[in-house]
Amino acid sequence: MTLAFDQPRPLSGAPGNGIQDLLAQASFEVLVMSTRSVAGPDPIGLVRPGDLDNLRRGVRYRVLAPDTARTAPRLSTRLAELTLAGAATRTVPRVPLDALVIDGTVVVLPAGRTGAAAFHLPGVVTSAVELFERLWPTAVPLSANCLPGDAESDQRERELLKLLAAGHTDAAAAAQLGISVRTVRRTVADLMNRLGARSRFQAGAKAADRGWLAERAS
Repeated sequence: MTLAFDQPRPLSGAPGNGIQDLLAQASFEVLVMSTRSVAGPDPIGLVRPGDLDNLRRGVRYRVLAPDTARTAPRLSTRLAELTLAGAATRTVPRVPLDALVIDGTVVVLPAGRTGAAAFHLPGVVTSAVELFERLWPTAVPLSANCLPGDAESDQRERELLKLLAAGHTDAAAAAQLGISVRTVRRTVADLMNRLGARSRFQAGAKAADRGWLAERAS
């Protein structure tokens, strides 16, 4: 089936009703931008059955999500599922738009409160692709093995963050926690990836924003 239309076409996420049919026709690439930081019903949201089918047959996926999705219950698991299936997944502090771009020829955008619409208009598709490509180089790659199911920091990780935030060196923090310097550095790298942080300072700020440090102190 070939869809050809110049006006936006209302879609739903159900098979036979639009988005799934468009995804089934993808031949080489799907771009995903999601503003969501919580899991829930969403016609454009992350991980549809068609996505995993496409990845298995070799369609390239690139996914942009907000940094907060890395630590969101359930949503982090969905991101890990996509990444493990072969999608290139990255996060940025804020994604400005929900969109799917399929093979560079059609873009699916939100329509109304719960719907979506597909556009073949070259100007609309090009704008969505250009926005994606501007964000992609600045985004932090996501590693599936740094996304535990509950996406929460454990007690030792929180204590390590507090020590580093207080100015302790890796060696001093390792001695106080009774672990090796290598373990400290590996844990910090994992935390930075999980939080979508580009520096240790930013990791501490993001951890504080999520209440990890306050939770440990309480």
